[in-house]
Amino acid sequence: MDAHFAETLVANMPDAVVYADRDGTIRSWNGGAVRVFGYTAEEAVGRSLDVIIPEGLRARHWDGYRETMRTGRTRYGDGQVLSVPAIRKDGARISVAFTIVPFADDRGALAGIAAIMRDVTAQFEETRALRKEIAALRERD
Repeated sequence: MDAHFAETLVANMPDAVVYADRDGTIRSWNGGAVRVFGYTAEEAVGRSLDVIIPEGLRARHWDGYRETMRTGRTRYGDGQVLSVPAIRKDGARISVAFTIVPFADDRGALAGIAAIMRDVTAQFEETRALRKEIAALRERD
């Protein structure tokens, strides 16, 4: 596989692929990220990940991010799928499911993290509605 294949794959995949450096500054933002979050690459690259993290979750996110960069270890680097709230450019709150890929520098220290994200808002809302319906049915019994 050549570099062109990998670049084309990342650029054109429908899922958001966002790479942030060790400081949490966005360095790569694909077309899927434009679709999911509403920011163009020009608007997102060079900015903090805070543009997609809801304000109430930022402290927790940054505590974990800094610890991962400091230690080089993450609980989520083995393909676990995480689901978290995120925000779009228009301020809409969405749910995203994602996996991460840590990137190390030549010395083995973490240089940044890529996240592959999918908007799962519709599925999240459907599951929540079904849970409410089940709870209501149980109350009637």
